[in-house]
Amino acid sequence: MINKQCIGIVGGVGPYAGLDLERKIFEHTRAVTDQDHLSVIHISKPCDIEDRTAFLLGQIERNPADSIFAIIQEMAGLGVVVVGIPCNTAHAPLIFNSILENLKKGYVQVKLVNMIEETATWIRTYSKALKKIGILSTTGAYKVKLYSAILKKYRIETIMLNEEMQKTVHDAIYNTIYGIKAKQNPVSNIARIELIQAVRYLQKKGAQAIILGCTEIPLAINENFLDDIILIDPTTILARALIRIIDPNKLKLWNMEFRNND
Repeated sequence: MINKQCIGIVGGVGPYAGLDLERKIFEHTRAVTDQDHLSVIHISKPCDIEDRTAFLLGQIERNPADSIFAIIQEMAGLGVVVVGIPCNTAHAPLIFNSILENLKKGYVQVKLVNMIEETATWIRTYSKALKKIGILSTTGAYKVKLYSAILKKYRIETIMLNEEMQKTVHDAIYNTIYGIKAKQNPVSNIARIELIQAVRYLQKKGAQAIILGCTEIPLAINENFLDDIILIDPTTILARALIRIIDPNKLKLWNMEFRNND
């Protein structure tokens, strides 16, 4: 019988980002035997879920929220009580709020964790001295300024790329020859180089830290620090939030929490 206290992962957004979240859940769980680990149900149906950036840019009409809701509903029937979506762009209000509405209308009793809110809370909790944070993201998240509103509540200024550099980041993710969606394992050197160029651009603009605001970017840049700049990975923060909600005693200490800038 499946453990009732089960974590759900909406995979396929992109597929390797779902694997990355699952891996980070295991990595951040206190466990010395198989049985010590938490139960995870990961459903990956990439063919069913519309591209989030394409929707936000008006290139397609159907909201991905409906497909994502259907997967969450399916997982709820399998015993999932808390769900994470390893896609920053899916947290754009036009998508995320629609998922929440569907959950409410369908009486689906699961907790859907907001990765953007969790990331902002983590930044304020562990890095109180940060005042300027750069954002790397998909063009969809860039368009809606996904992180700006919530970080503003904490009096943190967000630094965005210019349109030319944003196109470079978009290509690093979406290019069908060398982008991360086309080459995930391993990620191409071109994609990594272009993303690092964007990090340096934001650093020159005054960013003290960079949010890797697309869950596929950490597949290319998996360091916590790039020289003297902090790299913040929302996927790891989401993994830790999911563990904490299920069983806080299972949550490992994390070295990033001791590199405080106070």
